[in-house]
Formats: sequence, structure tokens, C-alpha cells
Amino acid sequence: MSLPSTWRRRAPTAIAALIAIASTGCAMQPPQAWEKGALARPEMTMGGDVLGDRFAQHIYTSKENASGGNGVGGGGCGCN
Repeated sequence: MSLPSTWRRRAPTAIAALIAIASTGCAMQPPQAWEKGALARPEMTMGGDVLGDRFAQHIYTSKENASGGNGVGGGGCGCN
């Protein structure tokens, strides 16, 4: 079974375009020394303050009487 003639003409161009797009990701340079200062701040870390985050989640679930789904919430008595 043969491929249609349009695919035969477009396949090399499509493959070349995919290789060109994939190779652009390899050209990234690591951050320079003066750029690392902003990245080293505690609020820029992925897991910043784990204990503080768990405490805030505990207060949220206590006030909302619900667990999970850390989205926007409102209401609650605010007793804590």
C-alpha cells in the first residue's frame, strides 16, 4: 500500500520542521550569576514553607469544614 503523493511531498518538510522546533529547546543557556539572586529567594522555591502551608491548610479546613481542593473559599465563622 503506497502513501498518497501529497504526503510524499510534504513528509520531508514536516520532518525538517519538527527537527527545527525540537532543536530550539536545546539552545537554552543556564542563568547567569547575577540572575540567580532572585531564584534563591525562599518564596521562589517549589516547597517554600511546608509547615506554614500545612498550618494554613489546617485552618482553612477547620473554618470551611471541608478538606481538599485548596481553591478559593469563603464563609465560615472564623472561630480559630
